[in-house]
Parts: sequence; C-alpha cells; structure tokens
Amino acid sequence: QYRIGQLYMISKHSHEQSDRGEGVEVVQNEPYEDPNHGNGQLTEKRVYLNRQVQENSFSQHRLKLPSWARAVVPKIFYVTEKAWNYYPYTITDETRCIFYVKHIFLLLQCSFLPKFSIHIETKYEDNKGSNDSIFDKEAKDLEREVCFIDIASDEIPERYYKESEDPKYFKSQKTGRGQLKEGWRETHQPIMCSYKLVTVKFEVWGLQTRVEQFVHKVVRDILLIGHRQAFAWVDEWYDMTMDDVREYEKNMHEKTNIKV
Repeated sequence: QYRIGQLYMISKHSHEQSDRGEGVEVVQNEPYEDPNHGNGQLTEKRVYLNRQVQENSFSQHRLKLPSWARAVVPKIFYVTEKAWNYYPYTITDETRCIFYVKHIFLLLQCSFLPKFSIHIETKYEDNKGSNDSIFDKEAKDLEREVCFIDIASDEIPERYYKESEDPKYFKSQKTGRGQLKEGWRETHQPIMCSYKLVTVKFEVWGLQTRVEQFVHKVVRDILLIGHRQAFAWVDEWYDMTMDDVREYEKNMHEKTNIKV
C-alpha cells in the first residue's frame, strides 16, 4: 500500500508545486536492473528553482531561500536528482547544479556550490521506528543524529498547512484510518516506518555548517509534508494497482513538464 501511495503522492505533490520556470521536470523514468538489488525503477528529475519568482511570489507553497543563499546563487538554476527505487530499498542523489545563462543550459559541477551533494538511502519496515541499527552497515563511519518524524504531531511551516491534510483531523472513508491523536504510534495498526539515512556535504569554509543544517531542515520538512499528504490522500490511491499508479504517474509527469 505504501509503495503505491508514495508514487501517487510524489507525482501529485510535484504537479501542485510546479509553475512556469520552476518546479520538477521528469527527464527519465524507466525500469532498471541492478546486480545486487534486482529489478527497480530509475528516475531522473530536474528541480528548477527560479530565484526571481521566489523573491516576488506570494504563493504559500514556494521554497523560500534565506538571504545568504539568494546572495550566492544565480537567478535561475536547477538541481539534478537521480533516484534508484528497488523497493523496499531506495537511493536518491542530488549532486549537480545547472545554470541558465543567455538561453543556454550549461551542465557544470556547482561552481557556486562546489563539493555539494545530498545522498539519501531509504529502507522500510513494519514497525513504529524501533530499529536503531537498520543503517549500521551503511553508516558505520558516519556521525549520526537520529531524528524522529511524526506525521501527526510535528509542526510544519505555516505556509504548507492544510486542515484537510492534517492527520489529526483527517479520517479515511475507505480504510477507517485517521484522526491520529497523541500516542497514535503505540495503538494504531497497520503501522510502518520509512527509515532515511540523509548525508549532506558542502565542503566550503565559512558556509559548511550553515548550508548543511539548512539542507537537513529542508529535507526534513519535505519528508514530513510528503508523508502527511500520502496519508491524507489515501482514499484517492487506495484502490489503485501498481499498473494504475504507473499510468497516473506517467500522465502527471507529462502535465507537470508542460507547467514547468
């Protein structure tokens, strides 16, 4: 169920958040086979960020860059994201920035964000977040901070809040799930946890800590908002098969690319 709900949520959310000059363009989305992980799906996206639109827009759902970031980025750029989905294991990389200069796209390693990368590994288990060692093999040499994300009780930025997408108030007509009150993780069934190992690197003296903390905050907010929506949209995707959601995904990608 979550696999279908996640694909539905990502496609619908990307379409909602895209507009002229900014948003998410899907460049590639096709089956992919890995010798270790087996059959999966490879997706490549371009996440366009138009600084001028961000500064002038009154839309509640724009990404707001802080002033120190706006000072060092071009007015128009995009980040290339690649994701390998071998459910229930996925890998996401965001490592390149591409600038738009005089109507020509230049594919460059980030000259204004050198040595910048985001790497996310994901695993899923049917528990309430109780497996503290799930990434011991992948992160044995990394300094880690464990962050619990509760889709019902954690606060989200006010500009993203919708009462219809609030798990505390939403109740599914098809499944009976919902209205997640305090302590819901101890009582509700079925329950599962999406575990994320997020690594952010920005090796620039004077800005490293600030940028890495900012990116971790953005990633956390995206994960929180997206999973709240996947839960609140359950009645829209619950009856879908994998073929149904792949067709929905294809149609939404086409519509979103046109918007961008």
